[in-house]
Amino acid sequence: MIESKCGILCCSCNFRDTCGCGGCIETNGHPFYGECPVANCCQNKEIAYCGECPDMPCELLIKFSCDPEHGDNPKGARIEQCKIWKAES
Repeated sequence: MIESKCGILCCSCNFRDTCGCGGCIETNGHPFYGECPVANCCQNKEIAYCGECPDMPCELLIKFSCDPEHGDNPKGARIEQCKIWKAES
């Protein structure tokens, strides 16, 4: 089941409880911090999530996934999750 546009697993994200984040799908691309450029990109391309994009992983997704301060642990986890969702579809 796809939980987000970028591949983050919302069910295990700390921001869900600490910030009341509904995630990009539930909030139509506006999680707790405001408009999400990754969700916006998916919406503009009319795709459900980054795994459906022929450019995946693009520079924007890599930036989100591998950011040293706010990125995934381990780096690139959401990119790998998008690949898993793609394989399951």
